[in-house]
Amino acid sequence: MLNKKFTIFIAFLSLSVAGSFIKIPALVGSVAFDSMPALAAGALMSPLAGMAVGCIGHLMSAGLSGFPLGPLHLLIAVQMGLLSFSFGILYRRNFKMAAILVFIAGNGIAAPLCFWPVLGKAAVLAFIPGLVVAAVLNGVAAQLLIPRLRPVFDRSNVRINHENKS
Repeated sequence: MLNKKFTIFIAFLSLSVAGSFIKIPALVGSVAFDSMPALAAGALMSPLAGMAVGCIGHLMSAGLSGFPLGPLHLLIAVQMGLLSFSFGILYRRNFKMAAILVFIAGNGIAAPLCFWPVLGKAAVLAFIPGLVVAAVLNGVAAQLLIPRLRPVFDRSNVRINHENKS
């Protein structure tokens, strides 16, 4: 069973890397479809799996675009992990709309505001529109994908938790 769960985790991570090649036009080249698999992993496997896919997936996406923000991508990876974790927690507790809204607000608005002291007002305000569009697209794609994958995960017993299946 552990091999099956690890294989599914690697599949989500691979989808995150593949999604990083689908760029969303923004000021920074690392804005892409890399967070949708992390959201799906958080909802379907476990919030911790979503967190790991979010962190590693962002680092791979940023690496493929040349780390345009340098070491700040480490902090962004932590932010992506926390956002994927919170999405997974909310989605699994059946707060699906809250999950997507928290992800969009966190990824599109709150996350870039952390860089205000480092990058300045102009850069942060320039990042926000592209990040909001990316967060909406990733969140909507995850919301469309998760219900279609859930029956497969329930049948295969890959969910990493101890909750009752209903």
